[in-house]
Amino acid sequence: MCKYQIAVIVGSLRKDSFNRKLATALGMLEHPELSFKQLQIDDLPLYNQDDDDNQAKSVKRLKHEIKSAQGILFVTPEYNRSIPGVLKNAIDHASRPYGHNSWKGKPAGIAGVSVGTIGTALAQQHLRNILASLDMPTLAQPEVFIQLNTGLFDDAGNIGAESKPFLQNWMNKYVSWVKMFAA
Repeated sequence: MCKYQIAVIVGSLRKDSFNRKLATALGMLEHPELSFKQLQIDDLPLYNQDDDDNQAKSVKRLKHEIKSAQGILFVTPEYNRSIPGVLKNAIDHASRPYGHNSWKGKPAGIAGVSVGTIGTALAQQHLRNILASLDMPTLAQPEVFIQLNTGLFDDAGNIGAESKPFLQNWMNKYVSWVKMFAA
């Protein structure tokens, strides 16, 4: 029985995004206590503090979905050694106006896949810095910096056999993390 709703934020808008594929595959791993929902961020306007008193419907929707979740999973690529602008935009919207931070206290997990050898290590470090300032407890270990290789996903889009033990272990730790902070 699912007890914990996890809001998934994918930091890529690309239709065939490796990170969207990873987010979907992580959601198919064994975790009977979690339910995953990928949130839409492609319709958010660029953040402008002038709009804090009159936020767009898409921003209000995002903030509501985050507040309704018991945990957050960020799955992001690395752009120019940092997080994509679309992800930062979503983070900024949901943290504003001052005093109305939707992220506060939400237990977070971070994963990412890239064609580069260091995966998304630098983007994830930048994201950790941002999440600390938002008062989000973030799972530290194990870290999930994945280089895209043949076999990461099977033909059905699931995590491949070689990567499954590592990612299932990560998922088990994430479940415990969410339960600890959502209690």
